[in-house]
Amino acid sequence: MLLEGSYVADAVSGASPAFHTVAHSASQITDRREATDAKLTRFWPWGSVKLGAAYSTESDYVSKALSVQASVATDDRNSTFNVGLGVTRDQINPFNDRVRNEHKATHDVALGVTQVLTPTDLLQLNLTYASGRGYFSDPYKFLDERPRERKQTVMLLRWNHHFADVEGTARSSYRYYVDSWDVKAHTLSLEYVQSLPWGWSVTPLLRLYSQGAARFYVDVNPASPSRPRIPGDYVPGETQLSYDQRLSAFGARTFGIKLGKQITADWQADVKVEDYQQRSSWHVGGAGSPGLATFRARMVQLGVTRQF
Repeated sequence: MLLEGSYVADAVSGASPAFHTVAHSASQITDRREATDAKLTRFWPWGSVKLGAAYSTESDYVSKALSVQASVATDDRNSTFNVGLGVTRDQINPFNDRVRNEHKATHDVALGVTQVLTPTDLLQLNLTYASGRGYFSDPYKFLDERPRERKQTVMLLRWNHHFADVEGTARSSYRYYVDSWDVKAHTLSLEYVQSLPWGWSVTPLLRLYSQGAARFYVDVNPASPSRPRIPGDYVPGETQLSYDQRLSAFGARTFGIKLGKQITADWQADVKVEDYQQRSSWHVGGAGSPGLATFRARMVQLGVTRQF
């Protein structure tokens, strides 16, 4: 039996754009998020069952989740089949009182298979379907009125290849996402884990991303970028629309590197640095949403792992 748990605390401060990427903000945000999760796994000769629970809280948002996952392996252990179910319940109480005690519920199911192809090659295919109902709008953004239902489908394909001569492993993955809001996204990830002497390892990584816009996303007003363009047929409370750049058509690139150290048989530490850039012109298959400012972020992550 295996028990896993984690605790995350992070803080955010700064300005949140009221719409698109315009310089002035809807509000100055200062918030703290705390999240915990636990997983209990029971193993049998034929497979395993994992139970999970998660809880996350912010000053205006509370999320609770439960999950169960089962895996079954063939007699030769070359194939493993997985099935998972999950449910999430969220409660939203924004500072501006635009809504009070709004809720969102999501149910998801996942199917997967992992196949050993050769002694050095591993292939995995996962399919996930999620159905959510409730409040999906952003209460801090200008005229943000989204559908109260969202259905999401994800296909994830992974391939790992181990280079025995140099003790290195290449990891690659492709993810396709589509939802009922007409957002379609592609993610290609490549990383290479190289073992080094004295328990060290180094992992460079590259991630490429492209997505199309939601059907109700409203482009930047070319005549006046500092003012949102309101559709002529807009009806308050009925028309679905959003000026959120995250629902626009754009592309993104992430470069990173991770340095790890196996301290003892049970303890491991690592540090990861990533550089993320986002531009509408990087959208695959044509120009992305017009008028958006470029976005760049640098992230540093420290990790410590203890195995029991």
